[in-house]
Amino acid sequence: MEIVYSIKRLGERLLEPLPGRLAHDRMMARVVPMPLVIPENAKPSAVLALLFPKNSKLHLLLIKRTEDGRAHSGQISLPGGKQDPTDADLRATALREAQEEVGIRSADVLFLGQLSPLYIPVSNFHVYPFVGFSERTPEYLLSHQEVAHVIELPVQELLNEKRKTVVEVTSPADRNFIRKVNAYMLDDGAVIWGATAMILSELEVVLQEAVG
Repeated sequence: MEIVYSIKRLGERLLEPLPGRLAHDRMMARVVPMPLVIPENAKPSAVLALLFPKNSKLHLLLIKRTEDGRAHSGQISLPGGKQDPTDADLRATALREAQEEVGIRSADVLFLGQLSPLYIPVSNFHVYPFVGFSERTPEYLLSHQEVAHVIELPVQELLNEKRKTVVEVTSPADRNFIRKVNAYMLDDGAVIWGATAMILSELEVVLQEAVG
């Protein structure tokens, strides 16, 4: 995958209509029922899907969150969080959170576009995913209260159908409740499921359409 060409094509594809729910449904967990209408008190939030080159290949930055007992404790996710009143907009939220959590400087991020927003019932977050590109491999400065470690996932692995699997998870609301969900399986056995998997499913679709 030629990186400069791929990034150009991805930016162009993100200007077109997005697959949205069609892509999300492929990896929807359904651990907690999805409401038909997003609650008025949903918390606006944003995440950053940061692409970057490493060893001449395009990679995606993911993080493993620390175990802190909260709704998304210990899960693999994209850098991001709740909008702050001082944020100019949700893109600013994504950039601020990426800097606070893993040390990504906003000046190093080229904005490519936006994916479809997604509501997360368990945390009441209404998440807006943004896609960015860094011309070089990031140098990380982790907030260890929030991030256990980073994961640099080759984009070709995201596009690999063999990465998709089904795993058993528990509901954050009821640890005795077990449900099988669609997920991405990494080499070390770690799994990406839930909202992050749904966002990555849409990113996967637009990448495939952009660069094949």
